[in-house]
Formats: sequence, C-alpha cells, structure tokens
Amino acid sequence: MKFAVIGTNWITDRFLEAVKDLDEFELTAVYSRTKEKASEFAEKYNIRYTFTDYNEMAKSNVIDAVYIASPNSLHNEQAQVFLNHGKHVLCEKPLASNVRETEEMIKVAKQNKVLLMEAMRTTVHPNFKQIQENLYKIGKIRRYFASYCKYSSRYDAFKEGTVLNAFKPEFSNGSLMDLGVYCIYPMIALFGEPKDIKATGIMLSSGVDGSGSILAQYEEMDAVIMHSKINDSFLPSEIQGELGSMLIYDNISSPEKVEIKYKDGTTEKISIVREQPEMYYEAEEFIKLIKEGSTMSTINSFKNSLQTARVMEMARKQLGLIYPADMK
Repeated sequence: MKFAVIGTNWITDRFLEAVKDLDEFELTAVYSRTKEKASEFAEKYNIRYTFTDYNEMAKSNVIDAVYIASPNSLHNEQAQVFLNHGKHVLCEKPLASNVRETEEMIKVAKQNKVLLMEAMRTTVHPNFKQIQENLYKIGKIRRYFASYCKYSSRYDAFKEGTVLNAFKPEFSNGSLMDLGVYCIYPMIALFGEPKDIKATGIMLSSGVDGSGSILAQYEEMDAVIMHSKINDSFLPSEIQGELGSMLIYDNISSPEKVEIKYKDGTTEKISIVREQPEMYYEAEEFIKLIKEGSTMSTINSFKNSLQTARVMEMARKQLGLIYPADMK
C-alpha cells in the first residue's frame, strides 16, 4: 500500500517509526509547505516523491492513501481533496474542528467509496479489546472516569509570551481537542452518546482552553472526564461497576495495564503485553480495511467520530470556546 504523509512534525515521526515493520506499508511521498522541509524529511525516510502542493499529490498515481497529521483546522479541507481523488485517508484525531466538518468529510468519503478513518489509537489498542470483552465482569456500570492531564512543554513558551501552535485557536487546538478527545472517544465506543453533558474549563489568553472537566449523564450511569495541558495528573482511569472496578493505568490514550478489583478484595489482571508500537495498530486496521474493500472501520466508525465531535462541540459551546473554523 503506497502511502503519503502530510505533516512533518513529531507525531508523523512517531507514526512512521511505529509502522516501519508493517509489511504492507510503503512510504512513497511527503507533503510540506516548503520544498526545503519536504526534501529534508524525504531524505530522512528515503521517500521518493516530494510535494509542496497537496492537490497535485492527491492527483498523482504514486500514492494509494494518505496519513494526515496537520493542524486540526486543516484536516477537513485536506482530507476532502484526497477523498475526491479516490485516495484513502487516515486522519489524526480529532477528525475535524467541529460537527459540520466531520459530517462533510464522511459525506465525501461515502460519495467516493473510499476509506476514511480517524486515527484514534486507543480503541485499536489490544487492551481496549480486553476492556470490552471483560466489562461484564464488573456488573452494572455506574461510572466511567477518564483522565488525561499532561503538562505541555509548549506551555512554558506560552507563559513567556510566545504562543505556539498548540495554543492557537486558528488551528482548532487546546486541551479538549488535543487530550480530552482521548477520554471522550473511548467513552463513546463503550457506552454511546450521553444524554447530556456539563463542561467547565480554564481559558487561556490566546483563546483556547488550558484544561477542563466534563460531566456526562447517561440513563443509569454518569461519566467524569478531566483533561489538561497546563498540569499533570497521575490518576488511573476507571470504570466502576456494582461488582467491581476496572482500573486503566498509564494514560487512557494507551491502556498498557488493566485490572479489575472486585468487591471481595481480589484483583484480576486482564491486560496483555503490547507486541508492537502503539500507533502500529491503527495503520494495521486501516490497511486491513483497504484490502477487504471496506470503506469504514467498525472500530473507529463514522458513528463514533460523529458522536465524539458532538460532545466536544457541546463542551466548547458551554466554555465559550469558538474557533475560526466554526465561523465558516
């Protein structure tokens, strides 16, 4: 499968490192706004073709699919170009800036009968399947708690007066979009869309959120989400049931250790050892679907992406967090 990449930042490096042993993945092209950066990146990964116009890259016959890791605000426009040229799109989370853009991307993918998938690594992680298959053991679910709070190194620059991309509203960035999505998407995948949410947060002077919390209400359970780019947290995430609690250690984005603590005081470890880099599994799922002729993942589905977008948009409205992308 001949791949192109859009975005030459650390997340693209991490993705390419993860898929280097995936036999079906062949990196053939890279896009960057400048020829210099495209050439530098191409030399680093031995990429044959470089482009400074992604429209031209989408038209070319040197790629079958593209991995988009550009700023959030560019996902919709770039993805649609490739989808309209019959190229499959693996797009970094969040899929788009808002619900409207998410719906547009899905519509174009369906029209062109090509695969569009959100690169949400949590739900394709081997231990997420373990979570799903063992959830019944804790009985009736009463609460989902997920936390992803990680102090951003870019926040130091922010405090000194330099606003980098991570804190710029024009790129549809901030804590909710960058980290909160990792808490919301698994909640949607496990329990569906909540009936209602209440969101609070701390807004920064640049116009994005630095941190926040969401309380989501379901029919017979609730969910509590904490996210932040301006402070750390070391709390495990947890799913609480009437028979026990399932604890998810490290970050919810990559559930490396999962165990159940039962009411009787016993503990059962249900996690398995991950054999590949965490981003390997999203590429593996994506390529498998293309080979099968599928145009949607049943794991990272259109429904999950749309419902996640709705929750985030509702939360942003309550915070008064508006992006330029919302005004188009």
